[in-house]
Amino acid sequence: MVFEQSDNVLWHLVAGTKGGPNRLYILYTLSDRPCNANQLTQKLGLDYKTIKHHLEILVENGLVRISQEKKYGELYYLTDFAKQKIKVFEKIWKKLEDEEV
Repeated sequence: MVFEQSDNVLWHLVAGTKGGPNRLYILYTLSDRPCNANQLTQKLGLDYKTIKHHLEILVENGLVRISQEKKYGELYYLTDFAKQKIKVFEKIWKKLEDEEV
């Protein structure tokens, strides 16, 4: 499987770090509909601080954007770039699943 340079960054974000799978869960959840951090906490069963940490990383790397800066209940959306790369995330996830077997 050949990856572009940007795909290598995506690989690192969702598979190359301890929290990567959580970031992948967040991306998939946001691909269905925008959510705020509290909604993500409830849907994914993760700690609020953990969700906020991963959202910050995803925002810094251009995969997620925020509806309003520094407002309580702000919604998080996938960026157009992240939407274009959903297939790459699916390939990475499949590869990770195959390696676990």
